[in-house]
Amino acid sequence: MFDLITPSVLSAFFQVIMIDLVLAGDNAIVIGLAAAGLPKEQRAKVILIGIAAATILRILFAVMTTQLLQIVGLLLAGGLLLLWVCWKMWRELRTPHEEIVEAEEALTETDINADGTVAGKAPRKTFAQATWQIIIADVSMSLDNVLAVAGAARDHPYVLIFGLVLSIALMGLAASYIANLLQRHRWIAYIGLAIILYVALEMIYRGSLEILPYARAFIGG
Repeated sequence: MFDLITPSVLSAFFQVIMIDLVLAGDNAIVIGLAAAGLPKEQRAKVILIGIAAATILRILFAVMTTQLLQIVGLLLAGGLLLLWVCWKMWRELRTPHEEIVEAEEALTETDINADGTVAGKAPRKTFAQATWQIIIADVSMSLDNVLAVAGAARDHPYVLIFGLVLSIALMGLAASYIANLLQRHRWIAYIGLAIILYVALEMIYRGSLEILPYARAFIGG
């Protein structure tokens, strides 16, 4: 058993935990922003739909991604996609504070800014609009999460399984708490972003080495 605990495995575990922590909080903020424009009686329902959709999508993408990354070229493509995820996260970390407060209020049903309302400044929207917005975001963010975890886990399948179980648990049980934690301690989010960037660059490097022989054969032929 102790043979399984190597520096490489411990590093993968740490990367996976930080990735899950940051992306769960990111996903929760997106769900909260979408729910913030709804009446109180509809907010809890649409947040539940968002968390359930994120959970199911993570399981489906996990099954698909572990197989797809075995195909030559898709590791490189996955790394490039994660680079785009990093850029998107960087922009989201610079989201105006007022919008984040509205999302947190919707998630926790708490008047955080003491203005007498809960998510009262968010633009109004219908239940269908909020649900559709959340499902589209869930598809993108679930794929981001699974790709990042798979890239960090590398050749350690049990680390991948741990990462996916942790991701689902964080989304289902502690999404609003994590979102609040990341807003109070922004440095945690920036560390997570740096780890995802590292994973993306490593996937691009390994993917490039993977396709290099095929590229040489194509050019030579």
